[in-house]
Amino acid sequence: MTDALLAQCRAIAGDAHVLADAQDMAPFLTDWRGRHTGKARAVVMPGTADEVAAIVRACAASRTPIVPQGGRTGLVLGSVPDASGAAVVLSLRRLNRIRAIDPANRSITVEAGCLLHEVQQAAAGAGMLFPLSLAAEGSCTIGGNLATNAGGTAVLRYGNARELCLGLEVVTAQGERWDGLRALRKDNTGYDLRDLFIGAEGTLGVITAAVLKLYPQPKAVLSSLVALESPRQALALLNLLQEAWGAALTGFELMSDFCLQLVATHFPAMPRPFAARFPQYALVELSSSESEEHARALMEEGIGLALTRGVARDAALASSLAQGLALWQLREHIPLAQAADGKNIKHDISLPVSSIPDFIERTDALLLAAFPGCRLVTFGHLGDGNLHYNVAPPDGQDHEAFLANQDAVNRIVYDSVAAFDGSISAEHGIGALKREELARARSPVELGMMRAIKAALDPLGIMNPGKIL
Repeated sequence: MTDALLAQCRAIAGDAHVLADAQDMAPFLTDWRGRHTGKARAVVMPGTADEVAAIVRACAASRTPIVPQGGRTGLVLGSVPDASGAAVVLSLRRLNRIRAIDPANRSITVEAGCLLHEVQQAAAGAGMLFPLSLAAEGSCTIGGNLATNAGGTAVLRYGNARELCLGLEVVTAQGERWDGLRALRKDNTGYDLRDLFIGAEGTLGVITAAVLKLYPQPKAVLSSLVALESPRQALALLNLLQEAWGAALTGFELMSDFCLQLVATHFPAMPRPFAARFPQYALVELSSSESEEHARALMEEGIGLALTRGVARDAALASSLAQGLALWQLREHIPLAQAADGKNIKHDISLPVSSIPDFIERTDALLLAAFPGCRLVTFGHLGDGNLHYNVAPPDGQDHEAFLANQDAVNRIVYDSVAAFDGSISAEHGIGALKREELARARSPVELGMMRAIKAALDPLGIMNPGKIL
């Protein structure tokens, strides 16, 4: 960074909040999975939205690229700088205040650097629910959740981050502060600027605060792990429970037997709900606004019907909150078990829910034919069509050697996704990792509109360059 710009940033944020030493910057430069380490001119940590605006103005004046960063938990290299060393990393972790809670309006106003878990706790303290739930909720920030339009386990009932946001405060690429913090559920006044910034991964501006929706706390939440013969049975179970429970069905996660075997291998203390093994499992969650008795009656009726009709082969119903949390820990430990097992080729895809069984059957066969013995780690949010479809090397094969097949594996998976009218990114975003694949997956017309929006809002091209487009 030039001395003049460095001095400006220090004058704005304070000396302690501008890091230029390589050792001090290091924690901000490597992605969550440790695959990529970039370089930066400095890491700047403003404490207010006005400081963000002043820093962006200073960077715009010198045409210095800016990489906005929250909790750095993304999986597509969206929040780390490239190797040029030209960019300023703009860490928003000091913007971490809960500005207001309005239980009567069922809304909460928070700054972008608030951890997701902190927002959940603030809502709970007011007797309300903020339903966005992710495995990284203790580390990820609201700004990052909105910048990537995060999904998680409750999308089936409550929607993605986009559906949970009422209004935004944004610093534009010119360093202007847009106050769009409107706590309105109806606001039909022109273009929806809010939705332009949600999911834009910091390429159009910097989200500094948001108004989020709150919901009443359910009276009871119950979970069950259901053993199944196939993904097709899982789809049948989903349809059955949607008819039986309606909106009370708040979570439906699909997990293959191999996923749970990975967890059992690397986390032997985790519970094993069944003595026998089954090809597939569904973790289902039911929330009741009436009572625990009502929730339990619904759960027993729905799962009993699935067993009677032969849709399910067995079921483990949690009899307490602790047992329910233990079942969810099985699901949340799958990515951790994958990491402990070694490197693999990951895909975060979405498909029409009705197509998922056919997709898995077809794509599994194609991959096994091309790479005999490869192990398929398939799990995800079946209720909203989001699969984490990961490919691990055969037993005994060197993991680094198998990663050399990544382009060929991706081609098979993404071509199959396209054949089923799906998406190459369900909830992780595009970042730098999937940028080239996006150019294949979307039409020239669609990409042209994206580029026009980018050019209009960030004409200097300084906002998170090299990401998405």
